[in-house]
Amino acid sequence: MRTRKPDIPLVTVAVGLLLAVVLWGAFFTDSLNSTGAGALAWVLADFGWLFVVAADLFLILAVVLAFGRFGGIRLGKDDDTPEFSNLAWIAMMFSAGMGIGLMFYGVAEPITHLLRPPPSLGITPDSAQAARTAMEYSLFHWTLHPWAIYAITGLALAYSTFRMGRGNQFSAAFTPLFGGRPRPYVGRALDLLAVLATVFGTATSLGLGALQVEYGLNELFGFSGRRLEVIVIIVLTAAFIVSAATGVHRGVQWLSTANIYLAAVLALLIFAFGPTVAVLDLIPASIGGYLNDLIPMASRTGAFVDKRWLGAWTIFYWAWWMSWAPFVGAFIARISRGRTIREFVIGVLLVPSGVSVLWFAVSGGSAVWLQRTGRADFTGSVAKGPEAAMFTLLGQLPLTTLTTVITVVLVALYFVSGADAASLVLGSLCSGGSLHPSRLLVTMWGVLVGAIALVLLLAGGLEGLQQATILVALPFVVVMLLLCVALVKELRQDPGGRPGPRAHPAGLSGAIRRVYGGDDTE
Repeated sequence: MRTRKPDIPLVTVAVGLLLAVVLWGAFFTDSLNSTGAGALAWVLADFGWLFVVAADLFLILAVVLAFGRFGGIRLGKDDDTPEFSNLAWIAMMFSAGMGIGLMFYGVAEPITHLLRPPPSLGITPDSAQAARTAMEYSLFHWTLHPWAIYAITGLALAYSTFRMGRGNQFSAAFTPLFGGRPRPYVGRALDLLAVLATVFGTATSLGLGALQVEYGLNELFGFSGRRLEVIVIIVLTAAFIVSAATGVHRGVQWLSTANIYLAAVLALLIFAFGPTVAVLDLIPASIGGYLNDLIPMASRTGAFVDKRWLGAWTIFYWAWWMSWAPFVGAFIARISRGRTIREFVIGVLLVPSGVSVLWFAVSGGSAVWLQRTGRADFTGSVAKGPEAAMFTLLGQLPLTTLTTVITVVLVALYFVSGADAASLVLGSLCSGGSLHPSRLLVTMWGVLVGAIALVLLLAGGLEGLQQATILVALPFVVVMLLLCVALVKELRQDPGGRPGPRAHPAGLSGAIRRVYGGDDTE
């Protein structure tokens, strides 16, 4: 087994660019904020449509691949079996994908849309129509579209790694666009974009997690302030560096599974002590409304919807998911050897989406019901920030201290499990796709991701994090669309996608024997 060494030029350029951002934010905070605000306004004015169209294309392609003639192709040899159990696979996939985000926005987004509906729709705030729109947009932003982005990216990387015998490297999936031959300089540029997108997307999630942990500690012990946020990020960064060093079969898998059980306990407590019948009514109504209005929501651009609202919500989310795509895609690919394309896409698309529906119905739906019936007022928590909304809900239910403790611990664990998975993927991206990057490289990326999260949080809070995410994701949208082209081009040449018996050509068989013989993907 040969371990690939770090790509020194790639690491040097990536670290240099990221350190420049850290120093810029640390010493010239106002300059960073003003530049980010101006660039963000330009992106939303001229390229908002691109994010909308790209996200729709990913969903369409995911459905076509899952139910088309390529669905039976296995991500590996034809007789391979899955490396992880279904529970472990789903748990790791979900924790890496959006665990912190669901905790942060699970109550905040439905309540915000209820009290401040999209301006262009002419809906009366805190009305029945506003409640329906709030739930529909929450599901729109958190279910099929984001997981389609992850599914296509993960599928392209898993196919390239386990079916074609290349390393688990982002640029390797683009090989079909270059006539089947690697292009080192182009590949490094693609990997560099993937690294930058991953760092800023992960930093955004870590910043959100730090805000929520800080607010929860304030609720429990009266602690608050920027100093506490700094301490939280430093402590949790140290924790995920230690976890990442243990590898995917230990720290990442254990923490991800613990997250699933703890999140289930919290959801059951809210469901049991909250408006249980209202939540049960809300689940089918929200799903039906979402599916009924999916096409109108998916096609809204700045032409008929307020661009500021679109940028703060839909475009931010699409940019966030795309910036996370190389990380989550590479991680899902890493844990999906042996699954068929149909099994992979359906699992990635529907299982986390179903969990997100349940989470928004239980947490967000409970908050919407409490607000509309006058049993609670979330206006103040929305004014404080999204991180306050979840704790306001818990304050209206029995066992507040217990559920608050569970929430703080859960967010912290999501912080650690998501960030250590990101550190492993960043190490892999910078090591030629090695599935076991060096611990020193993984540690370095963990420290740098934590530093970026800290600087962006101190420079502009939530607004600064959103700006960075959208700006970095803009050039990456084009790269992601090219990834779709490369994947489809290669699938059309795969014997497994043709009618009749499957047989690997000699070149593919040799590549598969090499990778499973362990000479360079490891």
